[in-house]
Amino acid sequence: MKKPTLVISLGGSLIVPDQINVAFLREFKSVIEDFSHEYKFILIAGGGKTARNYIQAASQISQLTKDDLDWIGIHSTRLNAQLLRDIFRKQANRIVVKNPERAQPFKEDILVAAGWRPGNSTDLVAVKLAEKFKIDTVINLSNIDYVYTADPGKDPKAKAMPLMKWVDFCKLVGSKWDPGLSAPFDPVASKLAHKLGLRVVIMNGNPLANLRHFLGHKAFVGTVIE
Repeated sequence: MKKPTLVISLGGSLIVPDQINVAFLREFKSVIEDFSHEYKFILIAGGGKTARNYIQAASQISQLTKDDLDWIGIHSTRLNAQLLRDIFRKQANRIVVKNPERAQPFKEDILVAAGWRPGNSTDLVAVKLAEKFKIDTVINLSNIDYVYTADPGKDPKAKAMPLMKWVDFCKLVGSKWDPGLSAPFDPVASKLAHKLGLRVVIMNGNPLANLRHFLGHKAFVGTVIE
């Protein structure tokens, strides 16, 4: 029986919250290996603090365009993706995908991908790869438990939304991408995911027991967008 494939967009805040989070990556590897008998995985790496540090440094020296900022972020994701690929070197395809439209079928248990081009985040790469390989579920691992009706740090009345429709989510995040945007899921990616009818699961990757519960078909904390 052919194993289903899941796409996991791994937030850079989990890989590099400040320094590279070796303990998290070690546990993440264990989780993926434990469920590799049941699934194949496409893993997309975010940029994290690496991207922010480089963007901040460059911005202090020169006046940069949005494309400049995006390219710094993209190359940061590629460094993190190579880290992931090497961590999973025995199970992963040797190529890190940098253009989802040119991704090739893979026989290995894991395919690793990174940022693509200016104008979007790695969330769009995740959606594009789901489209390419006819995958119906994208898991977005970040540092938030749920999607909320407003920023819970600013609005004490913000409510967690365990289940959302794409129409409502797209209204919440808007339609435009900005390199400094802090949204649960990229607006450009959200629009395409809505069009494709994907299920996107947004959950906190820390603790990773939450991902284990999802992969093991148990109750988990997070927001499902359909």
